[in-house]
Amino acid sequence: MPELPEVETTKRGLEPHIVGRQVLSAQIHQKQLRWEIPSHLPTTIKGEFIKKISRRAKYILIKFSNGTLVMHLGMS
Repeated sequence: MPELPEVETTKRGLEPHIVGRQVLSAQIHQKQLRWEIPSHLPTTIKGEFIKKISRRAKYILIKFSNGTLVMHLGMS
């Protein structure tokens, strides 16, 4: 399980590359993780611009105009 410093480093690494950018496409590779990922997610975020990326505890939050995507870095 990634610790807080790794999550913050990941957030800081992504930030300059994705904030202000538009989502052109999205794919779900494994629909059932801890919670089932809604099948409509790719179409919901397609065309949306990323407004902000932040971190709350060990979660990375990606803010869009129509909502927020919450991500947790798991182990593989």
